Amino acid sequence: MKIIERNEYLNKLISRRENGMIKILTGIRRCGKSFILDPIFKDYLISDGVKENHIIKLDLDDIKNMKYLEPEELDKYVDEHTVDNEMHYVLIDEIQKVTNFEAVLNGFLHRRNLDVYVTGSNSKFLSSDIITEFRGRGDEIRIFPLSFSEFYNAYEGEKQNAWKEYITYGGMPQILDNISEEQKTNYLNTLFNLTYIRDIVERNKIEKDDILETLLNMLSSSVGSLTNPQKLYNTFISNGITGISKNTIISYLDYLLDSFLLEKVERYDVKGKKYITTPQKYYFADIGLRNARLNFRQQEENHLMENVIYNELIVRGYNVDIGVVEIREGGERKQLEVDFVCNQGSKRYYIQSALNIDTRDKNEQESKSLNNIGDSFKKIIVVKDDIKLWRNEKGILIIGIQEFLLNKNSLDL
Repeated sequence: MKIIERNEYLNKLISRRENGMIKILTGIRRCGKSFILDPIFKDYLISDGVKENHIIKLDLDDIKNMKYLEPEELDKYVDEHTVDNEMHYVLIDEIQKVTNFEAVLNGFLHRRNLDVYVTGSNSKFLSSDIITEFRGRGDEIRIFPLSFSEFYNAYEGEKQNAWKEYITYGGMPQILDNISEEQKTNYLNTLFNLTYIRDIVERNKIEKDDILETLLNMLSSSVGSLTNPQKLYNTFISNGITGISKNTIISYLDYLLDSFLLEKVERYDVKGKKYITTPQKYYFADIGLRNARLNFRQQEENHLMENVIYNELIVRGYNVDIGVVEIREGGERKQLEVDFVCNQGSKRYYIQSALNIDTRDKNEQESKSLNNIGDSFKKIIVVKDDIKLWRNEKGILIIGIQEFLLNKNSLDL
């Protein structure tokens, strides 16, 4: 198994150490949450002088630990492994499996010699009920599949080959342990069928799992395209699939979002400074999972690039919307799209994803929405070509996708 350094997440844990809050690592299953807790964070604690018997680790996915899914048993386990009044570090994997886990964690908060870190694999883990239970003392750290930078640092080969692998098979950490194309494909398909779909079906007591799978296929095919529940419902009907309602589709979409498998992105009117409620876009947490869902058909690199760029921006901590710029042209109102409007504090960036801008017409086409925004925030076009960067005559930064992903300061070049 390859050891992948995930120092950004380690540093987030270190900065929150002994802050009096429950540290909650969330994210799609198999994205590396458990590995970040142990060995990465556990090894750090030991290297910093923490005694091993002051680290209480429990994996609730392990069948040997099934009895600790009962809150009384879990509380007893932690109590029995607390050997003195010095600080103990509690690392619990998949805490949401525990009945009434909110009360258990809230109880841990009252023990001054416990510093608690847990993982969870669905967003209901941070529902309003839990926030109320923790009284603002839950500290979320979102974990994502490998970024291209993390993937490339662990990849044994040239950068171009790493990019081809990444945009095809994605960044689930274990993909690096699979050598052949067949192994990678089987791994991703197994994840989808035996982990994600089964988990969603069982957790939400879904009876029409064929509808869920068809919906997943539709969303996989429409990455980078605007859609909404009504449009998806119409597609079902046009394909002769009946016995389904729009409300069912809305519920199933929520289940997919709760599992962290998908992300929904809203549209934002840049000039009007308001959100447009529908339609939206959906992106996959991992592009390899999306590709596997379609048996590696529909490999349109422009859509795959767009999904990868979105994921990178989220990993970097930006709030991301789809931009809409309204203009008047020939006496008519037209809406131009900006792929991403990124905000972080007082910073804002406008980003377009384009395969290339190798002709004047293409340059003008991809720049048009950016040129019509009218404010002074930075505007960027990310292209497929492996280039460092340059600026066009309007001052828009043009940067290659690999440079954009590998340079953590690429937005500020």
